[in-house]
Amino acid sequence: MRIVIQRVSEASVTIDHVQKSSIQQGLLVLAGFESEDTPEDLSWIVKKIIQLRIFDDLNGVMNLSVKDIDGEILAVSQFTLHAKTKKGNRPSYINAAPPGLAIPLYRNFVQLLSESLGKEVQTGEFGAMMMVKLTNDGPVTIIIDSKNKEL
Repeated sequence: MRIVIQRVSEASVTIDHVQKSSIQQGLLVLAGFESEDTPEDLSWIVKKIIQLRIFDDLNGVMNLSVKDIDGEILAVSQFTLHAKTKKGNRPSYINAAPPGLAIPLYRNFVQLLSESLGKEVQTGEFGAMMMVKLTNDGPVTIIIDSKNKEL
C-alpha cells in the first residue's frame, strides 16, 4: 500500500460537477493498493497516518497529529500511485490491485481510519473520475509505502 499525505487547510472531491465530500483543516490521503496488501499493511499505515506529527503546536513546531488538532481526513483511492515508468512513456499499472481486491481494501482502510480518528472520514468514489481540490498547508506532503517500512 502506498499513500500520499497532504496537510491541508481545505480539500474536496467533486464528481460530475457535484461535490461529494469536503473537509477543512486536516489531511488529504491519496491511497493506492497492491494485490499483496494485507490487513497488517492497512493497520500499519492507519497508525502512521493518525500518529504522524505534522501540525504546528503553539510554538510553530510540527509536533501535533491530526487527532491532536481534531482535524479531518479525506481519503481518495488512487491506483496511479503504483505507476511504473521505467520503460517507455506510458505508465504501467500492473502493480495496482484490480478493483475486486482494491475496493474491499479501500473500504477497510476508510473504516479503520474512521475508528482510529474517532469520527467519519470523508471519501472519494472508487473508480470515478474525480476532481480533487486542495489547499496544501505548508506545503507538507509525505509519501509512505507499507512495503518500505522505516522503523
